[in-house]
Amino acid sequence: MRFFAALATLLFAAGLASAAWAHAALISVEPPSGSMLAAAPKAVELRFNEAVTPGAIRLIDGAGRARDDVGISASGETISVAMPADLPEGTAVVSYRVISQDGHPVVGSVIFSIGMPTATKLPAAVDGEVNALIWLARVGLYLGLFVGVGGVFFARWIAWSMIGMAAPRMAIAIGILGAAASLGTLGLDLLGLPLTALTTAAPWKVALGASAGPALLVAIAAMLLALMALRSARYAHALAIVALVGVGLSLAMTGHAATAPPEALMRPAIFLHGLGVAIWIGALAPLVALVSHPTTPPLPIVNRFSRIAALAVGVLAVTGLALAIVQLEKPGALVETRYGLILASKLVLVTGLLALAALNRFRLTPALARDGTGTPALKRSILAECAIALAILAVVAGWRFTPPPRTIVPETPLAIHIHSDKAMFQVLVSPGKPGINDFVLQLMNGEGSPLAARETTLTLSLPERGIEPMERKAALGPDGHWHVRKVELPFAGRWHARIDALVSDFEQITLEDELDVTSR
Repeated sequence: MRFFAALATLLFAAGLASAAWAHAALISVEPPSGSMLAAAPKAVELRFNEAVTPGAIRLIDGAGRARDDVGISASGETISVAMPADLPEGTAVVSYRVISQDGHPVVGSVIFSIGMPTATKLPAAVDGEVNALIWLARVGLYLGLFVGVGGVFFARWIAWSMIGMAAPRMAIAIGILGAAASLGTLGLDLLGLPLTALTTAAPWKVALGASAGPALLVAIAAMLLALMALRSARYAHALAIVALVGVGLSLAMTGHAATAPPEALMRPAIFLHGLGVAIWIGALAPLVALVSHPTTPPLPIVNRFSRIAALAVGVLAVTGLALAIVQLEKPGALVETRYGLILASKLVLVTGLLALAALNRFRLTPALARDGTGTPALKRSILAECAIALAILAVVAGWRFTPPPRTIVPETPLAIHIHSDKAMFQVLVSPGKPGINDFVLQLMNGEGSPLAARETTLTLSLPERGIEPMERKAALGPDGHWHVRKVELPFAGRWHARIDALVSDFEQITLEDELDVTSR
């Protein structure tokens, strides 16, 4: 029985995805970030890959002043930021925090210069204390939902005993505080405010307006119903089952997995997965107390839990696998992404849990059934399982700060087309942002046919930043194109690109154009 329950936890670690970063992504900006403009734009247009809601939009002008006279309008995937008429020359920064459909913030900055660039600084990042409180509140919420509500369900429907309810009571108290703190810090995160702003109405109002706000209210209601189930003998069973349903509902109402297509399948999967996790995690603390109780025989309760756990494991297996496939998309994401690395860390913890489960299933439980000699060892093993389960919850809360692989928008190479009567050169720059870039040069004649060259040279310069021409020899690749790898572009800006193609001993074709490198 404990072997199957541990397997459920493994699936829980792989599949639970109700709390992670948003998946909306900025896909275009007008004017492009890093642009050098002769005059101030009338507006900055931000277009995302899904509908978003403005959270906090800030403008720092070329003189370094924070401006509060911008106009903000939203229409579906696009947010328009109207610029003030007296915007001075220099480098301006538009920082944005928008709310995606799953109720989490998407943040970034757009930079453009009017006339000559200046040393305008980016806005400060969110207070690290806010992130720490977000994580801590999330762990507390999980304790209340899984240890608290799950423990009450175990007491009323499986154990038929109130022994061992101290831990669920404490977990519910922590969970209610964690849910309230999650609501407030969500608002701080959406608006980019410090912890001191918790005393104002703004963060609470915006959090309640996001999809995560109602979900947290449902979680609080579920925990309150579980407390009532502990105190009421007449309606205890009904309250406990409704509270358990509330756990699944709160998880399925929001989050990146809930909004993943097809939602008609993903939301029920999260709902059922949450129920399975609560049934399993909630049983651990009461089982420790029951095994330690001198007058209550634990074996009948263990046997009843074993039958229910078998069904829960089947549900967890199907839903956990589906959620993991949707979120990871490919096996390589397990080691190539931060989300996958967090998941891999959970699996290391689960390996120890499985070892304990095997010990319980094949040695300690049979000893308990035979002569009761395995009780102290079984208690120690369950306590160790509790510790590992809590560690899993703590690590799962880290998903709040990283998007799943399926939501990562692939980098689109920067492309320019240069042509003259004699030749056409197609240039692809990947990723097309400040930093290390790879160039692919496709050479064609004036008719669009491949142009044979003996050697090709790429020269780059950025006069506005004082970067003199940098010359790099290109290498002909097996694909028939010329490649220049690992080119350092230290700044965003309008780079001048020149391509020299030596086509014979006496003829060289040179084409030049401007390359807009942005920090998009």
